[in-house]
Amino acid sequence: MQTRNLGRTGPAVSALGLGAMGMSGAYGAADRGESIATVHAALEHDVTLIDTADFYAMGHNELLLAEALRGRDRDDYVLSVKFGMLRGPGSAFGGHDGRPEAVRNFLAYSLTRLGTDHIDIYRPARLDPAVPIEETVGAIKEMIDAGYVRHLGLSEVDAATIRRAHAVHPVSDLQIEYSLISRAVEADVLPTLRELGIGLTAYGVLGRGLISGHWTAGHAAGPGDSRGAGPRFSSGNVEHNLALVEALRRVAEAKGCTVAQLAIAWVAAQGEDIVPLVGARTRERLAEALPATELDLTADDLAEIEKAVPPGAARGDRYPSAFMSGLGVGN
Repeated sequence: MQTRNLGRTGPAVSALGLGAMGMSGAYGAADRGESIATVHAALEHDVTLIDTADFYAMGHNELLLAEALRGRDRDDYVLSVKFGMLRGPGSAFGGHDGRPEAVRNFLAYSLTRLGTDHIDIYRPARLDPAVPIEETVGAIKEMIDAGYVRHLGLSEVDAATIRRAHAVHPVSDLQIEYSLISRAVEADVLPTLRELGIGLTAYGVLGRGLISGHWTAGHAAGPGDSRGAGPRFSSGNVEHNLALVEALRRVAEAKGCTVAQLAIAWVAAQGEDIVPLVGARTRERLAEALPATELDLTADDLAEIEKAVPPGAARGDRYPSAFMSGLGVGN
């Protein structure tokens, strides 16, 4: 497994990261034993970056990772944790909390659930509009100085917010959605990151499975699968979006790889400062994703991919309308 540095100040991590959200029911029922086995398989293949959040199934995901990582050398993996998104009974979302006292509270719970004495990268999941980012980042800086956190990260914020946060404490990386069908980051955010020496961890590289090559028009999201509310999966949009996938499939077949591998490799090819996160819930999906790190895309390959899926070609927002306003950039 190749490695990449998360910005000038961040850690060296595997060129492919594992996003654990789907292991806690975000996409419907998940098998606990298979989830743990997938984490183990990732570590065995030198995947060192593991991403979670304290609100994924209200702490379930952190407890799951604690079980999967028990007995492992703490220096063998890098934990990226998001915080600040409020939940209620029944999994309802209740806004965001970036107050300094909340930062310390969330961190204390995460350390306990994860069974660790430090978190490698700690980041607010979204910007709290009621709290200046300087205050939130200042509290994380205090936790870095105290040894409970190693690096400051951000998630889903705009270029101006990145600059303000970075002025308080160096930011290692921004976590944000970036894929062939979500490219808004390219306009202002990515140039800002590169100017400041900040890395990017890209989630949603397979569009929540939409551009994985495995989703079909007749497939319906089951109980507990958040994709059922996703605009890009809705009737009328999904058919259009899957036509893009079929165009991408022809490029993948000519390249001798799967659609998922091509989509992941495209994100990785956008710069050495970018680390794609894959939300593999099974060893089978992880095994498919891993070869993407070795896939060499030529200029001709990239041109063919762009022809198959031009910027802005997808239909539908990347989140339901209620969540779009909390994003630093659009689709």
